Amino acid sequence: MFHPFEIAFCGLSGSGKTTLLVKVLRHFRQAGHEPAYFKHGCHRFDIDRQGKDSFLARQAGAVSVMISDPEKEALISDGSGSISQSSALLPCDMLFIEGLKELPIPKMLLVDPSGSILELLESGRISNVIALVHASDQAGIDRFGVPLFHRDDLAGITGFIQRHLDGQAAEIPLYGLVLAGGRSSRMGEDKAMLNYRQENQLLTTASLLEGSCSRVFVSCRQEQAEEYCRFGLPVITDSYLDIGPMGGLLSAQRIHPGAAWLIAACDFPFMDAGTIEALSSSRDPFRFATAFLGPDTGRPEPLLTIYEPKSRMKILQQHAAGNDSLSSFLMRSRSMIVEPEYPAALRNINDKTGMTEALRQRTSKGPPLQG
Repeated sequence: MFHPFEIAFCGLSGSGKTTLLVKVLRHFRQAGHEPAYFKHGCHRFDIDRQGKDSFLARQAGAVSVMISDPEKEALISDGSGSISQSSALLPCDMLFIEGLKELPIPKMLLVDPSGSILELLESGRISNVIALVHASDQAGIDRFGVPLFHRDDLAGITGFIQRHLDGQAAEIPLYGLVLAGGRSSRMGEDKAMLNYRQENQLLTTASLLEGSCSRVFVSCRQEQAEEYCRFGLPVITDSYLDIGPMGGLLSAQRIHPGAAWLIAACDFPFMDAGTIEALSSSRDPFRFATAFLGPDTGRPEPLLTIYEPKSRMKILQQHAAGNDSLSSFLMRSRSMIVEPEYPAALRNINDKTGMTEALRQRTSKGPPLQG
């Protein structure tokens, strides 16, 4: 409800929620993730003072901490700028919540010595419990049919959490999107219809994406749809107009917001199946995107990138602020950056001179990707 990857730690007062959460936060930060922490139900809280829960969470590695009581709320987050501009909790990889036992969030339920919290579970007042954490052996605690962990079994608890989050990530479908909506002004003809191989770039790129994606679509302008539909590929026409590749991605995300999108422009004549496989196998679904490092620019290559579902809101915010650059989005967001094994595979060809040279290299002997 607050983040695509979230788990709440719930229990009665004094059950050890904060102590356990601090250990969990520290574990995931040391493992290379950037977790965030949200504490709900505080009473007259103090912000970030030594010894306070928010201080302990920050010390353990939470990149964002949010706390609230019935009268006010506060956010402590890395970076500068206003809360409305920083997308406070979104930059984290996962969110750990203390409290909110009444909401339908996946929960680790901490059992107090008297077992009083179990009465709420039995009555149905607490739902979505994925595991019970206890401090000592308690009769009948195994009757709920969920995994049981001793509160000191940190390795077991964090391993279970990682598997749970990995399971959620595995349910996100990966779709492919061939970006064919450009005007090809420098080339002078439609780049999607150029033939560097046996088929045109539209079909070639779609075929390469099919090796890693469960579904593949073509992104184009409305006036191009009839032409591209004849190739038998599903088409998504731009509903965000005149903002370049960002418009194609946002249009696809609007139709399938729960999917991750591997987008590929149709002007990479040296791209091959190995390049697509290298990108998809390096995918980190807990980040906003997974992108190759552009060999010539030293910046992430935005037109051969996997964009995760949670990127949509941040891209929309950037668009609303007047910035329609996907490259800028990748530079400003927490993305997985991959070094390409064959940098030449990321060469995009945009003019006649480049096309002539690319055709010469593709028809000459020897592996062009090594050049």
